[in-house]
Formats: sequence, C-alpha cells, structure tokens
Amino acid sequence: MRLFELLLFLSNIGLLALAILLKKGRRKIPLFVASGIASILMVVHGAVEGYRVQLFFTYCTTVIFLVVTGYRFLKKTGPIKIPKFFLGSAYSALAIMLIITAGLLYAFPVFKLPKPTGDFKVGTLTFHLVDSNREETFGEGTEGKRELMVQVWYPAQAGSGKYASFIPNPRILRYMAANYGLPGFIFQHLKYVSSHSYSDAEVASTQASFPLILANPGFGSSRFLHTSQAENLASHGYIVAGIDHTYNTFATEFPDGRITTSTTNDLFSPDHDYRTENGNRDKLGKVLTDDVAFALDQFERIQSGQIPSRLKGRIDLGHVGTFGHSIGGATAFDAAYDPRIAAGIDLDGGLYRLHDRAGLRKPFLFMNSETGFETLKKVMDNYVYSDAELKRMGNTRAWMDQVTGDKKMELERMRDTSTAGGQFLYIDNAEHLNFTDVAFISPVFKWLGVTGKMDSARANAAINGYMLDFFDMYLKNQRGRTLEGPDSLYPEVKIVPLS
Repeated sequence: MRLFELLLFLSNIGLLALAILLKKGRRKIPLFVASGIASILMVVHGAVEGYRVQLFFTYCTTVIFLVVTGYRFLKKTGPIKIPKFFLGSAYSALAIMLIITAGLLYAFPVFKLPKPTGDFKVGTLTFHLVDSNREETFGEGTEGKRELMVQVWYPAQAGSGKYASFIPNPRILRYMAANYGLPGFIFQHLKYVSSHSYSDAEVASTQASFPLILANPGFGSSRFLHTSQAENLASHGYIVAGIDHTYNTFATEFPDGRITTSTTNDLFSPDHDYRTENGNRDKLGKVLTDDVAFALDQFERIQSGQIPSRLKGRIDLGHVGTFGHSIGGATAFDAAYDPRIAAGIDLDGGLYRLHDRAGLRKPFLFMNSETGFETLKKVMDNYVYSDAELKRMGNTRAWMDQVTGDKKMELERMRDTSTAGGQFLYIDNAEHLNFTDVAFISPVFKWLGVTGKMDSARANAAINGYMLDFFDMYLKNQRGRTLEGPDSLYPEVKIVPLS
C-alpha cells in the first residue's frame, strides 16, 4: 500500500472511531478537524499517487464526513438527535465500506516489481515493425501486412528522471481485465506501477555490444508481463526484445492509436477433434515462429543502421537467444531451429509442430511448473488414466491417447537437446503464471490456484537465476553454478534427467 493511501485509509478508521467513541457534545470540533486532515490527505494522495477505484468508498467517506461536520461546525448547530437505529446502521455501513476497501487494497495492490540484480541500469524503447512479405491472417476483416510491436530492454548509462511505467498504455488495461473475466476498471491502478527502466536512455558504453534475447509472451498475454525477467537480464548485459504477437495478445496498441485484441482463440473449439485442434495450434505456431524470424531480420537492420536507433552497432548478433512462456515457450523452441539462434528457454510451454521438425541439437532449458511436470511425469511412467479420471477431466480415451502420443514425442524433442547441453527442471509449488509478472498483480491469484503456493517474489528470483545462468553459459561462455545440480539457494527447483 502506498504511503498517502495508507494514511488516508487510517484517517477514515480514525474518523469512524471518533464518531462512535466521543460523546455527542464533544464530537463537533475533533470530527471537523479530523475530517479536514483526511480531506487534505485525499487531495495529496490524488496529486502525488493518483486516485484509484479501489479507494472509492474511502473517498466517499471522507467527503461525507467533511460535508456533515463542516456544516455543523459553521452553522454552530447543537447535537442533532438521530435515532440510535439509524445511527448504528450508518456506522455499520461505514465499517463495512472500510472492510471492503481493505480487501480491495489487499487484492489489487500498487505493487513494486523486483529490482534487477545486475550492475547495469536499464533502458527501454519500442519499435513498430511491419513485415511487407506477410499478409495478416488473424485480424477480423483485416487487409494488410503483418505488424508487430516490439519492446526492448537494454543495458543503459545512468538514467535520469522517472522510471517508465510498467504498462505501455493504460488504454489496454480494460482488455486485460476482460481477459480475466473482470470489470474493465479493475486493473486501472496498474498504470501507477513503475518499472525499473528509463525510457530511451543512452546504451551503456562499458561494452562494445551485448547479446540479443528474443522474448515471447503466452497465449492472450502481453510483452509487459515479462518486464521483471527482461529487466533482470538487461541489468546483466543483455538486450532483450519482447515481441507482442499481434492478435495473440489480449491487446496491442500501435503508434497510430489502433488497438488489436486476441482473435487467435477463434482457432480453437471444444467441438473440434484432437487433430483439428492440434493442426490449428501448429498453424498459429508457424505465424508466431515467423514473427521471431522477422524480428531478428529487423534487428540485423537496426544493427547496420538501416533502421535508425541508438542500438545501432551495439547488438551482438553472433550470440542470440530466445525464451518464452506457455505457447511463447513453444515459439522459442521452434524459432531456435533458425541457425542464427544459439540457445533458448521454454517456460512451462508444450511444443508445437512436433511432426514437422527433426531433433534440435542446441542447448535448451525447459522450466516447468509443478503441474506441468506432473503431466509429463505420467507420460514418462506410462500412466493409464481410469475411466473416472477421464470423465472428471472431460476427455475421451481416444483423445487422451493422442495427447499422450504427442507428449512422448515432445519428450523425445527435449531429450534431443540434452546432447548439446539441454536441461529439464521444474519448480515445486509454482504454477503456470508464476513464470510471468501476473504473479505480482494480486495475491488472490494464489488462492484461486492461478499461481502456486510458492511466494511470488521467491519464484521470480529462482526463475530469473536459472535463466541468467543458462544464457550466461551459452551466450557468454560463463559457467552457471545453478545448472550443475541441485542448488541450496533454491531447493524448490528440481532438475530432471532427460536421458
């Protein structure tokens, strides 16, 4: 909770306590003074921190107390006789409003992202890229070329001014809320969350160039939900490019003000058979993989100066990595067949285009949630689901047999990477969205099972630690100790042999 909103909330508790505890003849001046203090705090809170809907009841309570006590003080009226029933009801309503406010402040905090652990300051800038060789296929009634928004985090000189906002533009927040089935206003406070990056800062001058890492968000996600991972890598000397895969994000805003939303979910339907669903996922996957290849083409142009940028000449294109979450992890793996990409990381994502590719002989790190590992473990153990389990899952045996067959092929693809240094691990008590910054947005997500029981900050630190060690090893030739075996720093991380 921010300082002035905390003080404002406490002042409202104080107002209610004074109104209940003080005798009628002694309330007028103390309540008027306390109301004035609360009102000043509300104005300062709005000016310094910004108003937000979660404090609506507190704002109302402050204004009501100021109006009522101000009227009584200025009119010099005596105590007004109010029936105890109505007075008790009013106090109860105010108490309930304060309790609701406390719950909302807990559930939707203006949180702080983890501070990057590296020595570099972090800069950020954004590119609008248009692929003149590809038609857009996912937009409703769209005629035009495939467009991407790509945000870059990079090692920077000492920054000045304020940090950039965590959210690229508040306009997209209502689409984020809709993605979770929530009212459009519920995430508007996220516009007050700060990143640890400076907008368009100078590139750090202590190195001639920095390795490039291409980042891919998951289905219905967004590039900004990997800010903490990108900033941490950038602080350790990497240029990280987060790709918003248009129409696969919950919202992407372009420089001309257009906002595209997710339409790729139209590819999937419970009425489809397994092969149709799988084929549509491969179809989507090919577009996402082509996005990565196109983005890499553009970074080659940025490096050479064909696209004007302060990154000109500062990108080490001889050492390129990629990572992604969920289907973005599959994108990272599929994109790694590109000879320009040296290594990659899949964060809890099942692979696609399994039947179209031979084995990948490159170092690849597979990081799974506890549930993701349990699914693969059953395949490793040739687990046979009972009829009751299949019914509970809503699956047929024929469907599950096909899933199992593809998962076995997925394990083979993972084992192929082990000959080149590939590894497989999972994190106890971490779930799918612990691999994104969604884990920081609300502690309620933990109760709902959206994130795991593991503390969000600790899960983030473990994920960032292993990601950094892996890329340091294969893009900088620096040995990472966490990859050598079980690490006492993160006992929740379990390394699983691929052989």
